[in-house]
Amino acid sequence: MGGVSTAERDRAPKQDRSRATRRRLLEAAVACLAEHGWAGSTVSVVAERAGVSRGAAQHHFPTREDLFTAAVEYVAEERSTALRALFPDGAGDDRRAVVGALVDLYTGPLFRAALHLWVAASYEEQLRSRVTELEARVGRETHRIAVDLLGADETRPGTRETVQGLLDMARGLGLANLLTDDAGRRERVVAQWGALLDEVLP
Repeated sequence: MGGVSTAERDRAPKQDRSRATRRRLLEAAVACLAEHGWAGSTVSVVAERAGVSRGAAQHHFPTREDLFTAAVEYVAEERSTALRALFPDGAGDDRRAVVGALVDLYTGPLFRAALHLWVAASYEEQLRSRVTELEARVGRETHRIAVDLLGADETRPGTRETVQGLLDMARGLGLANLLTDDAGRRERVVAQWGALLDEVLP
């Protein structure tokens, strides 16, 4: 007789709990990194914030490097999905809104957390190759999203560099925002970039 066995029924909720624990750990890791930096973000601190035991954290992520690189990648993917959802049909006639949304990626906790990870990777050898690879992957995906949302044709000379310049500018605004609330100047820069893109991109 067909049907689902008791073992299979038990396994599904267990897998759901495991996924939920993993997600809590990843989100807590990014929050800790953003608030306390690399030195203040240990597996124990993250586990406590996520409401799980250190053992459970190490079951999912055997090393500190595993935890924090996975956390930044996970949250970056979540943000990318949310960004695409904001503009399901692309920019349309409002490229300024896309520029603003891209800049927002670099002014929140994720950017702050990623920055701490980059700084740590600059002097911790075991972290460097992982973070370099992660940054390249996240960078490519962000560039691809920007191209899609802006409706940019990268076969045209200079378009790729224009999009990359936009992302570099957004990162710079994110850095400026770390020390002071730069919202007023940021709004003016976003408006200017929106106008420039309307001129440069067909």
